[in-house]
Parts: sequence; C-alpha cells; structure tokens
Amino acid sequence: MKSQLPPTGTEDFLELLSPFVPDDYLDQRWPRLKTGGRRYGFSTSPLWRLHLLAIITPVPSFNLLIRMLPEQKAWRRFARIRSQEQVPDVRMMNTLREEIGVDGLRQINGQLLEPIIARVELSQGAAALIDATDLPASCSGFKKKHRMLLGAAGGAGCAHAQERAESVVCRLQEAHVSALDLVV
Repeated sequence: MKSQLPPTGTEDFLELLSPFVPDDYLDQRWPRLKTGGRRYGFSTSPLWRLHLLAIITPVPSFNLLIRMLPEQKAWRRFARIRSQEQVPDVRMMNTLREEIGVDGLRQINGQLLEPIIARVELSQGAAALIDATDLPASCSGFKKKHRMLLGAAGGAGCAHAQERAESVVCRLQEAHVSALDLVV
C-alpha cells in the first residue's frame, strides 16, 4: 500500500517538506541582501521559504501571502519567522529574486534536486525533463489590439506593440521634438 502525501499547503505537508529546503546553502551563498539603506531583517532562507509558500498554498499573490502571514502560524513556522508582528514585506521578496537572479534560482533548484537524483538509479530507459525557463512563451493565442498613439504609420488597430517596426518610445521622442520646434 502506497503512503499518500498530506494535502498541499497543510501544516502536515509543510512539516514534511521543511527538511528538504537547503537553508544553510541559501544563507551561505547569499548571506545578506541589499535593502537600499534599510536594515537587514531577514536572511535569505526565510524569504526563499516564503516563495515556496506562494507556490504550495492557494494564495494567488505575494501581497496576499504577506497580509495573511501574521494569522497563519503554520506558514510562519515553515518560513522560520518567529514574530507575528514582524513579517517580511513584498519589497524584500522582490529584492531576493532580483539579487539571486535566474542563475541563482537554477542553482537552488539543483540543490533541491541533488538528493532526489542521488537516489534514482539511472538505467538505459532513463528520461530527462526540459528546463522550460529558456523557452519562449507561446503568445500567439490572444493578441490584443492597440490604438495608434501618433500618426497613421500602422493604421488604426495596429497589431501588438512588439510586432511594430518602429518602437512607440522612438515615435514619442520624435513627436516631442517636433512639438518643441513649433513652440520655439
């Protein structure tokens, strides 16, 4: 009989998942995050754990996660946040992602996968999964129509901004220069 995992986001699931988070690696690799002059309130591992909570709980946004954190004791325990009053803010989570970067996120994924891969016996029938982070998004399904800001270069209802031959910023700069010429 197979043992089942507890439901995702529950206290039992968080307790089961907690030992697999590489806290020491996170805190050694990124010891202190820059806060733009503010004090350092949280190390990397609790902030990374909050990112995991955003994935494994039904909370749809970081803002709501941070707002609900004071009343969710199991979530704070998983994230190793001691105080109910002092919780990280969304800016700290954004700073973490910015400082770690894409390569850092891949390194963390490698740390998470290392014990799992070490247990798997590779045979001739082994398969691999593609890391989809480098693949372009499929955006062709629902194109939004944008009105032209200036002139009729592309006609009314021009296709998506990324498909225009000339960028909107360039056209705005040209329009601004010509408007100044008329005033002078």
